[in-house]
Amino acid sequence: MKRLVLSSLAAASCLLASSASAVAAPATIVIVNGDLPGVGFNDTTPATPVGGNTGTTLGVQRLNAFQAAASKWGAALTSSTPITVLASWVPLTCTASSAVLGSAGATEVFADFDGAPQAGALYGKAQTRKLIGEDPDPETPDIVARFNINLGKSNCLAASPFYLGLDNNHGSAIDLVTVLTHEFGHGLGFQTYTNGSTGAQLAGIPSIWDFYLKDATTNKLWKDMTNQERAASALKSGKLVWTGANANGYVNTVLQSGAPVLTVLSPSSVAGVMQVGTASFGPALSSPGTTGELMPVVDSGSSTGLACNALSPANAAAVKGKIALVDRGVCAFTIKAKFVQDAGAIGVVVADNAPGSPPPGLGGADPSVTIPAVRVTLDDGIALKAALAKRSRLHSNVFVNLGVNLALRAGADSQGRLQMFAPNPYQSGSSVSHFDTSAFPNLLMEPAINVDLSHEVSPPNDLSFPLLRDVGW
Repeated sequence: MKRLVLSSLAAASCLLASSASAVAAPATIVIVNGDLPGVGFNDTTPATPVGGNTGTTLGVQRLNAFQAAASKWGAALTSSTPITVLASWVPLTCTASSAVLGSAGATEVFADFDGAPQAGALYGKAQTRKLIGEDPDPETPDIVARFNINLGKSNCLAASPFYLGLDNNHGSAIDLVTVLTHEFGHGLGFQTYTNGSTGAQLAGIPSIWDFYLKDATTNKLWKDMTNQERAASALKSGKLVWTGANANGYVNTVLQSGAPVLTVLSPSSVAGVMQVGTASFGPALSSPGTTGELMPVVDSGSSTGLACNALSPANAAAVKGKIALVDRGVCAFTIKAKFVQDAGAIGVVVADNAPGSPPPGLGGADPSVTIPAVRVTLDDGIALKAALAKRSRLHSNVFVNLGVNLALRAGADSQGRLQMFAPNPYQSGSSVSHFDTSAFPNLLMEPAINVDLSHEVSPPNDLSFPLLRDVGW
């Protein structure tokens, strides 16, 4: 049996597998108090019971929240041996406007142990313990969890302290049980141990996670790629997908029908679906959406079309009755949309001016904008401009649709496979090991804690547990 000790929580998460001989009973997750006297769980500051949390001290209320999150996962998982979490409250990176809430991860990973369902794959300690029916390293906890003791203080997101109630009625505060449930998910296996930035596998061994992670553009699983291919795949927003049958089998149950997209209908050289960032102004995208010929706004003496002033007669003639393509920059998105609308355009596509994906939304407010607006990435903008290069003064023969594709689920690709978070540039600690942010309703294991999350980990509310079942639980 190969054993590796993880030196950093940022690199640690345990991936899970099942054992045919395991007792089908709820898992017991034991919270081990790692705090010093008077600190964290041992803080005796009086507290008023709140939201079903009956603790009367700050420390007890914190422990009750931990136990609530542990119980939620324990009820979903099965294991004949307990899972131990060494938990503590410590100062973490914090400013008045941002904060690290917490982290959790496996302490060790194992490969090629007796009962391992997949040879040559790394499994986290909690999963290994489940599979062999005993603790492979009794001196070491399975998961280490640390959370920000300073949250809510004057220099640490003062307006957003942790809410310690158990009822999810957190208001403007940050719901601790939700954060804990998310981080425990990583500790229980919602993560790869492969370095997504470099593509390097830990000790040259793929994670069990990598057996289910696929690049839709190359049709390769991560376990079968070179380091360079994995590093490139980690930047392909919308194209990094999950292949596990359990999680994907619930896509239609959990995720909303319809995803906002720009569909290029012709010519064939650029035809396909492009990711979009939607606008906070103008009408929401709908089905069947707005279909029209795409025409660019071109500034005099330049190939860029900023649309920050009233359009020239030539540009106005080109976009009238069509969907306008403009470039990001110089002025607000609402100004660009209003000027092309005034020229008679029926929609507007803003091409980003900097690399990155997925395309962010278009911010701003202007009730007088009545045409749909979206943003596409720099690369997609370049592809559209290349197709438009052969246009005449009034026609391009490039036809697009701005709308909601009802054949897609929000957060899944056209084959019903869950999309994983793969932004460009790479986001350390977030990329690859989370669901994509396009998922809707929002899912627990997205890279940000959304305010509308429940405490659930299973369908019909969430897909986190089905994904862990794919890797073995």
